Amino acid sequence: MAKAFEEQRRSPDLEALPFEDRIGLLVDREAAERDTRRLTTRLKIAALRQTACVEDVDLRTPRGIDRAVFAKLVEGRWIDRHENLLVTGATGLGKSWLACALGHKACRDNRSVLYHRVPRLFEALALARGDGRYARLLKSLGRAQLLILDDWGLSVLTAAERRDLLEILEDRHGRASTIVTRQLPVDTWHGAIGDPTVADAILDRLVHNAHRLQLTGESMRKRSAKTITLDGQPEH
Repeated sequence: MAKAFEEQRRSPDLEALPFEDRIGLLVDREAAERDTRRLTTRLKIAALRQTACVEDVDLRTPRGIDRAVFAKLVEGRWIDRHENLLVTGATGLGKSWLACALGHKACRDNRSVLYHRVPRLFEALALARGDGRYARLLKSLGRAQLLILDDWGLSVLTAAERRDLLEILEDRHGRASTIVTRQLPVDTWHGAIGDPTVADAILDRLVHNAHRLQLTGESMRKRSAKTITLDGQPEH
């Protein structure tokens, strides 16, 4: 507000405004600055892998994204209802980008978000188990209103990884929302977990209340490469 007041003093045009209007401008400036600082902090904590926003999502390229469904995901009420989102499809279709775009929108909507690539998260949990930070790390994962688990299931889970994933989903079940991205369809996830009993428990907490985006079509990276020639000019 002090900064905005000094700007008003240096602007002769604003001196003609009524006192109430000038006070209103100061208050609006303070509110905007606070919102910006909060968003910056939320995005820093979220540590999204990609700089993406929902306004830039390409809905014209055929990828199996229903516009009405995506609009509801952007709206974010599914997060308030503690529902999950499963994004599947071949590599290059933009699964991680879409997840980060929805995470960015959740930050803008004043929701807490955490992003993790699953292989590195399992490594971090293993280290935390050894140095006494395990419970604290699990608690932080459980508190986030939206947790993004990217690149899950690239290989069959080990016993420790199965336990970790179950602990994470158990803490969040019915309390918060989770986005999971994976290349293979959901009906193959049971086998990728490895232990049938634990797989049943994990999928019960993850799948039954989940929205699904099954991406199809040509790789977006390949599609982009085709539009550029070696001299940097678009192909005709």
